[in-house]
This record gives sequence, C-alpha cells and structure tokens, in this order.
Amino acid sequence: MSDADARAKRVVIADDDDDIRGLMKIAATRAGVEIVAAVDNGQAALDAVRSGDIDLAVLDISMPGLNGIEVAEAIRSDDLTRSTLILMVSASVQLLTDHGVVADRSDSFIVKPFSPRVLSTRIREMLELGEPA
Repeated sequence: MSDADARAKRVVIADDDDDIRGLMKIAATRAGVEIVAAVDNGQAALDAVRSGDIDLAVLDISMPGLNGIEVAEAIRSDDLTRSTLILMVSASVQLLTDHGVVADRSDSFIVKPFSPRVLSTRIREMLELGEPA
C-alpha cells in the first residue's frame, strides 16, 4: 500500500457563501476526507491546491476574484496540480452545461441546492472511497 493510499484523501473547498461552505464541510467530513482548506475565494483555493498533495478541489463557479472555472484552468495547466480532481458546484444549471466549459475543466459537477448526503456520496465516488464505516 502506498503512502497516498494509507493517508486520508485531502480536499480543498471553495465557496463565497458561508452557509454553503459549511454544508460542503459537513459533506466532506461525512465522506471521511481531510479538509485542508475551506475558503471563500478562488485565489485562496488555488493557493491551497498549490500547497501540495490535494486529491480533490470542490469549487463554486461564482466567486469573487478568480471564479471556479479560472481556478480549474490554473489547476489543469500546472504540472504539479494537473492530477487534482475537480468537482464544480453552481446554482446555474446553464453555467454547468454551457458549451462544455465545465466538462472540459472538471471531473464532475453538482447543482445547488444540494444535500450534504448527495455531495458526500459524490466526493466518495470521485475519490473511490468505500462506504463509510
């Protein structure tokens, strides 16, 4: 078993809404992952991912400064972070489906409003974690 398999999966959460970010943290905790950072803007999310060894970034599309799509593009264009999984979150189904913009830059997406249970399940599926104990 490699070190990556032995350690908890590491996740960065980014949403500018405190309540949504709180729900994301609940979902990630239920999924059994380590929350490395839970931030309210895209630049902080990108900095956290670049800090290293992040398995998944959960990104709101609409954030001040760098939005989720810009953060995803930066993650994908960097050799050190390219393999980080990206889960996009948005209240706008149109933003999530328009022109493949999100599909080209992320591994999955979820529409707001969401239940923590649904998000937790998606995180576990993306990180190939078994059912919680």
